[in-house]
Amino acid sequence: MWLLRSVRYRTKNLIPLARLSTSAREYGNADSASTESDTHFGFETVKESEKWKKVHKVFEEVAASYDLMNDAMSMGIHRVWKDIFMERLAPVGNGNRLLDMAGGTGDISFRYMKYLQRLPAGNRTPSHVTVCDINQNMLDVGQKRWERLNLQTASDTIEWVCADAEQLPFADESFTAYTIAFGIRNCTHIDRVLAEAYRILKPGGRFMCLEFSHVNNEALKWVYDQYSFQVIPPMGQILANQWHPYQYLVESIRKFPLQDDFKAMIQNAGFKCVQYENLTFGVVAIHSGFKI
Repeated sequence: MWLLRSVRYRTKNLIPLARLSTSAREYGNADSASTESDTHFGFETVKESEKWKKVHKVFEEVAASYDLMNDAMSMGIHRVWKDIFMERLAPVGNGNRLLDMAGGTGDISFRYMKYLQRLPAGNRTPSHVTVCDINQNMLDVGQKRWERLNLQTASDTIEWVCADAEQLPFADESFTAYTIAFGIRNCTHIDRVLAEAYRILKPGGRFMCLEFSHVNNEALKWVYDQYSFQVIPPMGQILANQWHPYQYLVESIRKFPLQDDFKAMIQNAGFKCVQYENLTFGVVAIHSGFKI
């Protein structure tokens, strides 16, 4: 097992949140600069320019208790989902450049680093991970976790960038893989997120998304709905002193596209060989596609 001593924090590339707020204005309704489209924030209808602010506030409030609540809400199963997600990505370690979008707390990036450590050192070249999130609070949590875990290799590097998934500050074709886990449903314009993912990936690069999805079995769906709406918000209040963020969580899942609809969106963004895999009866799904 080899150790990693080279860690770079690219703080010069952190993007002020004030700048991110311009994205909604720039993407305003084409018919009129003063007319703005509505979107959803859970079951609430809001203006597009308001959604990112509300989502940002949610994750600002839950950042400190994020890992605790993930374990409590999923009874620890989220760890299994993320392990399967990384096994499906199966990085080979030959100079990969991974963009882990909405990856603030580091769950996916750290699994990526651990996966690389299992590979024979002589069969791989250094890899690089960029952990990207719109919320600096989440990135702060991730950086502290990184320091505690001390995941080290001889030459692999990691950096932390605060940026909007709809407006990434990276050059075209600069990454070999793009992952986003439990983050894309919080974005205002999913199509723009997918377009940016396609833009920054090299030819042959892979897009992978792990997201809460839709249970197809009606009996299981009823049980899942009861648990989601009757248990999760009170649990958030008890464990994290936060009800509203977890009410939003369960509502946002119901507003996310069905598995086949999201697959079609990924295809429309230009990705090929798009497929998905349901986990835990469709509670979550892994979607995958390639830039060819």
